[in-house]
Amino acid sequence: MFTRILLILTIALGLSSCGRTSKFVSYDGPEVTSIVVNKGARRMYLMHDTDVMRSYDIRMGFAPEGHKQFEGDGKTPEGTYVINRRNPNSAYHLSLGISYPNAQDRAYAASQGRAPGGEIFIHGTPSIADSSIDWTAGCIAVSNAEIEEIYAMVPNGTPIFIYP
Repeated sequence: MFTRILLILTIALGLSSCGRTSKFVSYDGPEVTSIVVNKGARRMYLMHDTDVMRSYDIRMGFAPEGHKQFEGDGKTPEGTYVINRRNPNSAYHLSLGISYPNAQDRAYAASQGRAPGGEIFIHGTPSIADSSIDWTAGCIAVSNAEIEEIYAMVPNGTPIFIYP
């Protein structure tokens, strides 16, 4: 009898984990050579040379127009940066770091006696976020399923071009 109960519990525990998937997916395809962001169109493109591999709707900082200049301004940066880090334990599912601020960004902010801000990422979306408005502090947000794909496809060192 004890063996039968143990068997049933083992099967039940095994079945309870069915359907769970990891947030880490694999990718075995063409290299992503750059990321292009069009803030005005609210679109992000993963590129292989001049070919668009994937396209995503995005949400940005709560004050998205213009280039990020200062901490707390709610703007998403504009310019050329690189993906420089990964956060598998992000509060926003997964995230890829963008190299903002660069030397020019820091120099401008310092000339104004302000901090440039930082911690700009491409990341997923918490369940409480309204996906119809720009809501981040300056980051680029996509759905959690999309950040899983992007996280798998984009290596550190990938250039990102962010246009108005």
